[in-house]
Amino acid sequence: MRGARPLLPRWRAPRWAELVAGWALLLAAAAAIGFIVVYVYGADTQWLGLSLGLAFAFLAAASIVGAKKLVPQERKEEEREPLDHEKDDLDIAVYFQEAGQGITRTKLLKRAGGVAGLAFVGAIVAPLASCGAFLDVEELRAMVWRRGVRLVDDVGRPLTAADIAIGSMTPAFAEGSDREKLDSSLIVVRLKPADLRLPGKRSGWAPDGILAFSKICTHAGCAVSMFRYPLYPPRVPGPALVCPCHYSTFDPASGGTVLFGPAGRPLPQLPLAVDDEGRLRAAGPMSGPIGPSWWGVQEG
Repeated sequence: MRGARPLLPRWRAPRWAELVAGWALLLAAAAAIGFIVVYVYGADTQWLGLSLGLAFAFLAAASIVGAKKLVPQERKEEEREPLDHEKDDLDIAVYFQEAGQGITRTKLLKRAGGVAGLAFVGAIVAPLASCGAFLDVEELRAMVWRRGVRLVDDVGRPLTAADIAIGSMTPAFAEGSDREKLDSSLIVVRLKPADLRLPGKRSGWAPDGILAFSKICTHAGCAVSMFRYPLYPPRVPGPALVCPCHYSTFDPASGGTVLFGPAGRPLPQLPLAVDDEGRLRAAGPMSGPIGPSWWGVQEG
């Protein structure tokens, strides 16, 4: 024991450093909470990245200011004394106690640090809600398409068989559905009936050569937005739907089977029917789950 003489020289942390560290911790907490809010209500990847990046940046700023200005900086050299662990432990405890005496806003820093810590824990835990353990898998498989649902264009006008020309590709949606849902959007193409090679169970799925497929590629979830239709069949490959992201290529004539690229399963097909007014309607549900091949990349 060294009596009343302090182990550290008298010092006082700069007030500006205390304020900067405290505000940086609070701003880090606000950014982490912002990450959670964006994740829950929008999940826009750009805003998610910005909010989480700001949270770590403010936390880093608070750490740097704290290490440089709120912790006493002392260097001294002395001859090595015989090891006395009890004395060393006591000195460490005294050092720790004296180091905090120079900080006047300890409550602010402790509370700001606690809020920042809780916010970061929340930001880390929130994305776990997207894991399978927290989701109803059957909800993922639920689809808006069922028998009788009409196909409409991008302005909500019902599509008719006469609207679809041979060799054309037309975007379509489920009438009355939320278009933000993956399974709501379709691509409708028309081939010559003689060119179809659909499996037997799908023989009635393409009235007058009109076929409908999910717009979401089964590889990485990009939009299938290209349709190759040959004008000179003897010299070029047959009709194909192409995803521009990684060039997965699907054969509409055979029911969306994969011709080329990384996609691991066929493009889901919607069975179609034409009602008495010539309008296109779903004749049943999709042939498979919509979206990337999380349900098994080797299917098909």
